[in-house]
Amino acid sequence: MTYKANSVIYFQGDVSDRIYILKAGRVSLNSNDIETGEAVRDYIQTGEFFGVKSALGKYPREENAVALSDSHVVVFSVPEFEQLALSNTRIVMKMLNVFSNQLRRLHAKVRGLLAEGEQVNPELGLYRIGEYYMKKKEYDKALYAFQKYLTYYPSGAYHQDANKLAQQAEQFVSKYGIGQGPGLGNGGAGGAAGGGGSEAGSGGLGGGSSEGGERNAQLGPVAKQYYAAVSSFSQGNYSEAMKQFKTIVDTSEDREYVVKSMFEIGRCLYSLGRYDDCIRHFTALVQRYPKMPDLDEALFYLGQSYEENGDQERAGGFYKKILSRSGVSEPLKRKVNNALRGLEGA
Repeated sequence: MTYKANSVIYFQGDVSDRIYILKAGRVSLNSNDIETGEAVRDYIQTGEFFGVKSALGKYPREENAVALSDSHVVVFSVPEFEQLALSNTRIVMKMLNVFSNQLRRLHAKVRGLLAEGEQVNPELGLYRIGEYYMKKKEYDKALYAFQKYLTYYPSGAYHQDANKLAQQAEQFVSKYGIGQGPGLGNGGAGGAAGGGGSEAGSGGLGGGSSEGGERNAQLGPVAKQYYAAVSSFSQGNYSEAMKQFKTIVDTSEDREYVVKSMFEIGRCLYSLGRYDDCIRHFTALVQRYPKMPDLDEALFYLGQSYEENGDQERAGGFYKKILSRSGVSEPLKRKVNNALRGLEGA
C-alpha cells in the first residue's frame, strides 16, 4: 500500500489485524510518554516492522502511525506475518532485538526512578515501580519489576504484597497474551531504540494463533507453582523452596520457568550454606544458558560462594566481570561494589 506524506496509517485506539513493514519512505509512531506526558516520536527505518503487538494481541493500537513522506508499506495479516517469520530468521532476530531494546529501556527507567531522590530507598522505589505499572495495566512490566523486587529483597518489607501482585500480573499476561517474559509487552519499533509507547512484537510469534493461545492458557499452573516456591524462599524455607523449584524443572515444559527455577535452586543452595554445590550448580547453569536473563545475578552468587569458601581471588574476578558487563542494574552494582570493598578491607 502507498500512503501520501502526512497521511495517517492508523490511529491510536484502532483495532486491526494488520502488520506493516516499511518498504520505502519515512514513518513515525507518535505517542505520549507514560510518565511525563511529553510527545514521543519513534521513526521507522526501511525494512522495519510496526503494528505487531496490537495485531497479535488483538487490542487497540497504542500510537498514531503517520507517513512523514510518500511511503510504501507491505501489509500482512497475522497468519501471513507468522508464516513469513517462520520462514525468515531475520524477522525473528529483529523481534528478539526489539525485546532486548525493551528490556534495556525498562532497566533505564527503573534506574532513573530509583535515582530521583535520596529520600526514596531502592527497595520501596522498586516496589512502587511495580505498583505503577499495575495501575497502568502494563502487566508485563509490572511482573518484571516485582520479580526483580523478590530477587533483590526476598525477605523485604513488601515481599508478601509483591508476591501476590506478581501472581496477578502473571495471570493477566497469560490470559491476554501481552507477553510471556519481563518487559516483552511494549517494545520499540523493529529494533529502533525509541520511547516507551511504541508498537512491537508480542511475547512470541504465535500470539494470534490457537497454538499460542493454548500455550498462554498453560502458563497459569506453572506460574502458581513458581510463585509458591518464591513465597517459600521469601519466608526462609529454603529446603522446601528448592523442592518446589526442582519439581518445576523436572515436570514443566515451559523453558522460561525451567530456567528461572534453575536459577532459584542456586539461590536456595547459597542460602543453605552449600557453597560448593552452589558453585557447581551456577557454573553448569551459566555454561548451559550463557544468555539467561539472570546471568549477572548468577555471576554474583558465584562470587559470593567463592568468597564464603575463602577464595577471594576468584570471588573478585566474578565481581569485576559483572561490572565490566553492560546493562547491569544499579542495585546489583551497589552490591558488587560493596562486596569488592569488603574484599579490599579483608
